[in-house]
Amino acid sequence: MKYFEIAFFAFNALLTFGGGLITVGSRKPIRSAMGLLATIFGIAGCYLLLAADFLAAIQLIVYAGAVVILFIFVVMLLGSAAVSPSDARSAVPRYLGAGVFLLSAVGALGVVIRAATEKTEAPETLSPGFGTVAELGHEVFTSRIVPFELTGALLLVAVVGAMAVARGKQIDPTRRLAKRAPEPEAAE
Repeated sequence: MKYFEIAFFAFNALLTFGGGLITVGSRKPIRSAMGLLATIFGIAGCYLLLAADFLAAIQLIVYAGAVVILFIFVVMLLGSAAVSPSDARSAVPRYLGAGVFLLSAVGALGVVIRAATEKTEAPETLSPGFGTVAELGHEVFTSRIVPFELTGALLLVAVVGAMAVARGKQIDPTRRLAKRAPEPEAAE
């Protein structure tokens, strides 16, 4: 590996790890969303190191451009109602979750290192179009159409749920006006 690649990997790993810590450890939801955004950028950089330009672009478009913006939109709609009093008192549950995640990551890294040291068979030869956008699109829209459609439905449910949560915290202005309006007098 060249020194630039090692430095780029270290930067992306630091960005991903630091963003994850900010996401889990921050008390403010906007800072957590910004930590998630940093993590997404770090993962996209790792995709670039693997020469997966398409996946890096999709990572940025879908996650940074849609999911994080949706989170920020919902947080802005909820305002101060987004932080419950139990969240503001203690960060212990968040750091406990981060510790469990870190232990899981270390365990997964150990499994990967152990698997890398074992002898493996030579990989089968791949088609010349493997990894191209055309080949990926053909695979997704022919044999993987059901998971693709389920992912779209899951995103739709997430958007509707976010809107329901945001709307549930606000007072409906039509109900307020209906209470104020006087009853029409009945004609005798």
